[in-house]
Amino acid sequence: MSSTLRPETQPRMGTISKNRPDELSGALLAWYDRHQRVLPWRARGGKAPDPYHVWLSEIMLQQTTVQAVKPYFEGFVACWPTVKDLAKAPLEAVLDRWAGLGYYARARNLHACACKIVADFGGRFPSDEKTLKTLPGIGDYTAGAIAAIAFGKVAAAVDGNVERVISRLRFIDEPLPKAKKAIRAETLVLVPDRRAGDFAQSLMDLGATICTVRAPKCGICPWEGACIAHAKGRMEELPIKPAKKIKPVRHALAFWLESDGDVLLRRRPAKGLLGGMLEVPSSPWGDVPLDDDAALAHAPNAADWTILEGVVRHTFTHFHFHMKVARAHIRADARPDGLWVPMHDLDGLPTVMRKVAHMVQKQKT
Repeated sequence: MSSTLRPETQPRMGTISKNRPDELSGALLAWYDRHQRVLPWRARGGKAPDPYHVWLSEIMLQQTTVQAVKPYFEGFVACWPTVKDLAKAPLEAVLDRWAGLGYYARARNLHACACKIVADFGGRFPSDEKTLKTLPGIGDYTAGAIAAIAFGKVAAAVDGNVERVISRLRFIDEPLPKAKKAIRAETLVLVPDRRAGDFAQSLMDLGATICTVRAPKCGICPWEGACIAHAKGRMEELPIKPAKKIKPVRHALAFWLESDGDVLLRRRPAKGLLGGMLEVPSSPWGDVPLDDDAALAHAPNAADWTILEGVVRHTFTHFHFHMKVARAHIRADARPDGLWVPMHDLDGLPTVMRKVAHMVQKQKT
C-alpha cells in the first residue's frame, strides 16, 4: 500500500474543530485506513495483533529505521516463532543474530524480558502499562505501544515521530526533553476509546511519511487545517531539540590474526558497551592513541604484524571511535587458545567489527 498521497484524495480537516479530539482522531484514522504502511509485524486481514510481534518490533525499532529492522524481525521470528522459543535460546545466539542492528543492550534486555515473561507470566504478555514497565527493556513508550497496539488499551505511545507531530499540531515550543510531559498529555487526550492501537500506528505513520523532519508534506496531511505550527508557517522549527554535545574520540588498535582461513575473535564481557558480542581482539580503548609499538604490546600472539593503511571510523551513542588495524598470519600448529571463526562466517560481528573485516579484505585485493 503506497504512502504517496494525492492532495485531491486526501481527507481534509475543513471545518473540523481543532479542539475536538474525536474529530481529530477520526480524521487521522480515516487517513490511516487508506494509506497505512504494510509492515511485517502489523496484523492484517482482520487478524488480532500478536503481542510478541508488537513487542519484538518495538524493541528493534528503538533508534533504528524501519528498513533496517525488517530483515532482523523476519529472521528472529523464523528462528524463534514465539516468546517461549526466544526465552529458550542461548543469549549468545540472540546476540549473534542481532549483530549489525546496534544498541546491543536492547538484545540483552530482549532475552531477559522473554525469560521473565515465561517465568512470571506463563509466556503471556501483560496488557497494562504499569506491569509492562517492570519488564527489562520496556519504558514508557514501549509499554504504551504494546498496551495500545496489542491490547487496544487507551495509552500514549510517544516516540520521535509522535513528538514531532504533536509538538507541531499543538505548537508546543518548549525545548525537549522538558516538552515531553506536555506532548504526552496532548497525545493521550487524542487517543480514542476504540481503535487505540490503530491510532498509535497512524501517528507513527503520519510522522514517518507526511510530518517529516524536513519539508513536511502539509498539503496532503489530514491535520493541515488544525495544525497550529502550519498556520504560523513554523513547522520545521518544532520540536525544539537541545544543542548537540561534542562527542569525544576514543582510539584502539585491532589485531586481525589469520590461520588457514580462520580468524581469531573473542567475546566481550556481558555488561557494558557491545556486551556479550564477538569482536576482533584489540588494545584497550583510550582517549589518546597509543604509538604503534605500545599498541602492539597488546597483541594476542607473537607474530609478524603489519599495520594496515587507514583507520576504521565508527560512532557510538556517546563517542566517536577510531581503530587502526594490524594483520598477521600464523600456522595452524601455532594458534593460541581462543575462538577461531571461519572468515566466510562473520555474521555475528557487530557493525564496527565488520568494518575491520572489510578493511582487511579490501587491502588483500
